[in-house]
Amino acid sequence: MYYLKTSACFDSAHFLHGYNGKCANIHGHHWVVEVKISGGKLHESGEKRGMLLDFGDFKKAVKELAEGFDHTLIYEKSTLKPATLAALKEEGFSVVETDFRPTAENFAAYIYADLYKKGMPVFSVKVYESPENCAVYGE
Repeated sequence: MYYLKTSACFDSAHFLHGYNGKCANIHGHHWVVEVKISGGKLHESGEKRGMLLDFGDFKKAVKELAEGFDHTLIYEKSTLKPATLAALKEEGFSVVETDFRPTAENFAAYIYADLYKKGMPVFSVKVYESPENCAVYGE
């Protein structure tokens, strides 16, 4: 089995609506995303001969996902009042709405599914919200 791994990072703020603790407040992280792909067979011909996947394509896909969240306020759909959301947008803040609670666990699953839909042979996704704490989906 062959494995390739790449990583990307983004800085963003989020909060956990309905959580009883500090994370209910808006706070930020330097998120690090590590993605591992796997496969048992390398390309046998052409420009990708001897490769599982072109590292350039792999890195680009992961980086684009991370860039979509960079320097934004990430919030779960229906957890901000319409007036709050309108005020943030009027002030020019970048906000990203998700269909999931923005936890490291859910980010890992979301990134895995997105890359899988794009045809990547995803093995696992790790999402670090701090240097010591990560969630893993797959593997």
